[in-house]
Amino acid sequence: MLVNDHYLKLQAGYLFPEIARRVSEFSQQNPDARVIKLGIGDVTEPLPPAIVDAMRRAVEDLGTREGFHGYGPEQGYQWLREKIVANEYAPRGARVEADEVFVSDGSKCDTANILDILATGPGGIDVALVDPVYPVYRDTNVMAGNTGPADESGSYEGLELLPATADNDFVAPLPKQPVDVVYLCYPNNPTGATITRDRLAEWVAWAREHEALLLFDAAYEAYVTDESLPRSIYEIEGAREVAIEFRSFSKKAGFTGVRCAWTVVPHDLVGKASDGERVALHGLWNRRHGTKFNGASYISQRGAEAVYSDAGAEQVASMNAFYLENARRVREAVEGIGLRVYGGRHCPYVWVKVPEGATSWDFFERLLQEAHIVATPGNGFGAAGEGYIRLSAFNSRENVDEATRRLERALS
Repeated sequence: MLVNDHYLKLQAGYLFPEIARRVSEFSQQNPDARVIKLGIGDVTEPLPPAIVDAMRRAVEDLGTREGFHGYGPEQGYQWLREKIVANEYAPRGARVEADEVFVSDGSKCDTANILDILATGPGGIDVALVDPVYPVYRDTNVMAGNTGPADESGSYEGLELLPATADNDFVAPLPKQPVDVVYLCYPNNPTGATITRDRLAEWVAWAREHEALLLFDAAYEAYVTDESLPRSIYEIEGAREVAIEFRSFSKKAGFTGVRCAWTVVPHDLVGKASDGERVALHGLWNRRHGTKFNGASYISQRGAEAVYSDAGAEQVASMNAFYLENARRVREAVEGIGLRVYGGRHCPYVWVKVPEGATSWDFFERLLQEAHIVATPGNGFGAAGEGYIRLSAFNSRENVDEATRRLERALS
């Protein structure tokens, strides 16, 4: 039996399990310490009542002969796909059709699974990633054979890294050489940076010129409060020809434990087969989706539909405002200590420059040992993340306020 050798190229451990291991070890050695986790980006507030009510009604449906649902459409129920288009895209002037929306159980899965319809391995696609980057983009390309082994810095041969730094406001430059696929995430995880409409238009123009594919992860778009900033790449003219967009209810509506998301693959988007034939990616993804996925649950889709009810929309907006207020408190507390801080305005993440002379993991350990706070080391997101930590605003107000007091005591 042969294994997939590409998995052997992966670095020792995925970032978040390594954090969990270190925190578990600390807790065992310090059983009385109350650890506050501002590391992983998991929501903490209860689901909005309108969503809970909708899901409860969906469960009751399943308990009756008339309302029972077994397998649903793999692409998602039509009533949810239409609500997504009417509420997410039409008001922004973005042309998306309901049959271009594919409902799934998570954007993390979709950003990985999209590689199924692209050429991978030797002679496959050339990929560029923003650095620092959500680790799933990098690791799944390693798994698919799109890279060579990692070097001493943790960068993989065959992946072009586009540095997003304070000098360029964490919006990466265009690739220096032609590539086939670029992953973009805005608002950005981990830096919290946003991208302007003009800058995103530059990316679309570049992709059209080079016949490249943009994989646009907009998981945090609900936190954008500046109407001049784009929430969807399809607000940009020509994006339908070059972009796939990933969206999720996880951070938008607190669905991390419910699981519901969607991916948009426009009919206008085409690639090339090995013989040069032009092929619509929509049909390939539809085939992949129907073959490997049995559809998100009826219960979760009814909950997602309730996000667009009057009560649901109001409650979701209130919840997102709560997390942004948490981010403001964390950001201002760290700024008050005298550290450089980025993000935390249109995204629930605060990107902190660590003190001079410390590494990301050094500062992670200091916060854990001295303040009993869990952060995320920036170098876990790539080489350009070294020297930073990410703090998450996903927590209770009580914990956030206590964390800011601890930070001030430990670091002042």
